[in-house]
Amino acid sequence: MKPLDPRLLKYARSSRAFLAIGAILGLLQGGALIGIAWSIARCVTQAIEGHGFDTLGPDFALLLIAVAVRGLAQWGMDWAGARAAATAKSELRGALMRKIAQTRGNSIAVPGASETEPAKRLGSAELTLLATHLLDALDSYFGKYLPQLLLTMIVMPLLILVTLIADPVSGITEIVVLPIIPLFMILIGWATQRAQAKQLDALSTLAASFLEIIEGLSTLKIFGRARRQRDRIRTITDDYRKSTMKVLRVTFLSGFALELFASLSVALVAVQIGIRLIDNEMALFAGLFALILAPEVFAPLRAVGAQFHAASEGVQASATVFAILDAPEGATGSAPEGAERDANATGAATALEIHNAAVQYDGHVVFDGLTASFAAGLITALTGESGAGKSTLLGFIRGEVEGTGNCTISSATGSRACHRDDIAWMGQSAGLIEGTVFDNVALGQPDASPEQVRAALSLAGFATVDPQQSLGVGGAGLSGGQAQRVALARAIVRARAKDCPVVLLDEPTSALDADREREVISAMRALADEGRIVVVVSHRPAVIAAADATVTLTAPVHPAAAAASEGAHA
Repeated sequence: MKPLDPRLLKYARSSRAFLAIGAILGLLQGGALIGIAWSIARCVTQAIEGHGFDTLGPDFALLLIAVAVRGLAQWGMDWAGARAAATAKSELRGALMRKIAQTRGNSIAVPGASETEPAKRLGSAELTLLATHLLDALDSYFGKYLPQLLLTMIVMPLLILVTLIADPVSGITEIVVLPIIPLFMILIGWATQRAQAKQLDALSTLAASFLEIIEGLSTLKIFGRARRQRDRIRTITDDYRKSTMKVLRVTFLSGFALELFASLSVALVAVQIGIRLIDNEMALFAGLFALILAPEVFAPLRAVGAQFHAASEGVQASATVFAILDAPEGATGSAPEGAERDANATGAATALEIHNAAVQYDGHVVFDGLTASFAAGLITALTGESGAGKSTLLGFIRGEVEGTGNCTISSATGSRACHRDDIAWMGQSAGLIEGTVFDNVALGQPDASPEQVRAALSLAGFATVDPQQSLGVGGAGLSGGQAQRVALARAIVRARAKDCPVVLLDEPTSALDADREREVISAMRALADEGRIVVVVSHRPAVIAAADATVTLTAPVHPAAAAASEGAHA
């Protein structure tokens, strides 16, 4: 972990001004410390010699001025650090969000800290955590750590130089004992980096797990696994607590060790000064001057070690941001290994193929060994009785439901794994948010134009709605059928904006009358005519009749049910 990452100057330009201001204020503080030590030594020695206040007056005035200058310089450093932290966070967040936007919402691969450490992939939860809570930790980095680092680089050499001039023996003693503290700080840094990395991993895991549970809460309730997730969250939270306590233990122990070594270093200087004063080998003024400066020589270095822990979270977060920003264009996508996505090949897709797919929840098999094919340019109806796994299959295709088996998209040039960017979809729930109709249709597509939104609404059979109509929480203000058509328009906008070869629709007409249903069927036909793979889950006869192909799922027979059936027949 570098004390000052050069990439900070590249991506947070405001930090350059802070470093310049900090250097000037550091020089002022160094000069003020020298003035304080000199005036105190002068006042004490002259008072011992019996001089009156008339003689001590100028030195006492210098002491007051030096104290005031030091206080103002320290205040200026704190103010500059706070301003630099706010501006740097804004700059880094802006750069990070632009990089995320280039990936079109995909997860981002971050290289490992070493060649042997594998790259980590950050999903939406981890990126949200990074851009919010973790980057806020830069307040301590700029407000506490960097000021002390600047003082260490500027004030400490200055004070050692002045000490060498005033008393060479004390200066040499400080130079000899000084490397002990940085050596120990390096060892502390390694331990802190490992502990901090584990803590951030635990926090990222907690955030991602919580998001997954919230997204799949309805499914978990259906299959009776909601309570089990409570135990999972408790376990992950406990891991985060343990990693945080480990960081705190390292912080307290290292703080004690740094104070101990710094105190011993000052004691060595003080002892040799005291011995030489007793032996009359040095003047009282020089001894007092060097003795007063000795703690200030080690103070910045000691403070750097203490503040390092407060800033370590921000340093770790900024290093992750820099790794993301340094990644070459196109290298931050989340295409699966061995299946890089050809952005120009989406239109050439010929079929969506499922091979030996299997999904089960808590021992309940939804489907097992499922193989199916959905052709491009056709509407394929996915049918079957309730509980057969139709919606689960759509979730498996989208990568939201864990299972085994393969989901591939075939084209004239070969096959590749399904990817979230390949898919536009509409769920059973419209999933509308508070805002305007336009906001809901363009959700996830910030570059969608008013013309694209109107065209999608028209194709979805809802051309009469005003795109600027305001909706309440959950789409309040629209009927169930109207909300479905807004959700369909959203899928249409995504399919066309991203040229998605696959369109998945889950019960798109369940709340519509026959006339509106025909309009939705026309919209599905238009999407298929554009060369897309359209898969629709439906129980409605009109939708099934309009489909070009049908895939029927059958609910698996459970052993207990089969045994009961055999007993009844017997």
